[in-house]
Amino acid sequence: MSRHVAIVTDSTAYLPQRTMERHGITSVPLTVVLGDQALEEGTEISARSLALALQKRRSVTTSRPSPEVFAQTYREVAESGATAIVSLHLSAEFSGTYDAAVLAAKDAPVPVRVVDTGMVAMALGFCALAAAEAAEAGGSADEAVTAAEKRAANTSAYFYVDTLDYLRRGGRIGAAQALLGSALAVKPLLELDGGRIEMLEKVRTASKAIARLEEIVVERAAADRVDIAVHHLAAPERASTLADRLRDRVPGLAELHVSEVGAVIGAHTGPGLLGAVVSPR
Repeated sequence: MSRHVAIVTDSTAYLPQRTMERHGITSVPLTVVLGDQALEEGTEISARSLALALQKRRSVTTSRPSPEVFAQTYREVAESGATAIVSLHLSAEFSGTYDAAVLAAKDAPVPVRVVDTGMVAMALGFCALAAAEAAEAGGSADEAVTAAEKRAANTSAYFYVDTLDYLRRGGRIGAAQALLGSALAVKPLLELDGGRIEMLEKVRTASKAIARLEEIVVERAAADRVDIAVHHLAAPERASTLADRLRDRVPGLAELHVSEVGAVIGAHTGPGLLGAVVSPR
């Protein structure tokens, strides 16, 4: 009988609940601090509530899960029958989530491999799915980690935001880049590079930026079988339009996910976000 390798990730993977249930993936929630309230992402605060708070310029910050929360999760997963755990998390450049998981793993009742994927949103979600599929096929923890790391290496994530101000305030992009974008009145296209959010291109208008985002995704999605995720925050029409165009333009499309990002990512990008993750299989 093969060993049971369980997969743990965090709430910024934005995997559909039915997908996590089908593959037995456990998610640990990050925390959004809204004013003086600490709320768990995905259960206690919705993306829509967050968008309204940001539009009203209320104070919003985020924080990692505690090592104790991870320790409890690892105990519960082990009690359910897992003999090993692979714990996959958003880039350590964004959050201390990875560090908290590493601390908890030291005293876990079963071996835990903690991985900084360098990803976020469905770029992380696709890594978790790859690891889960490897484990379901009877793979070891090492083989599940290898599958996740291979998926991460081939995955790209691109983002359009209406303003760089939220990323600047959260320390996720340099103040100089944010000020330059504001001074030139340009609309930024960003990419996930080396676990960080970096400027990719500056475009003069929102419509041109979104059209350019589409072109970049089509160019990147040249594999025979490729999964794509379209993310947004308070911009469902933008997301739906982009998704429809990608269905028509990507011949090797395997699965297309469309979802609103959760509160943690939304707090750093602001309303109007439109993102696309391209992940060849």
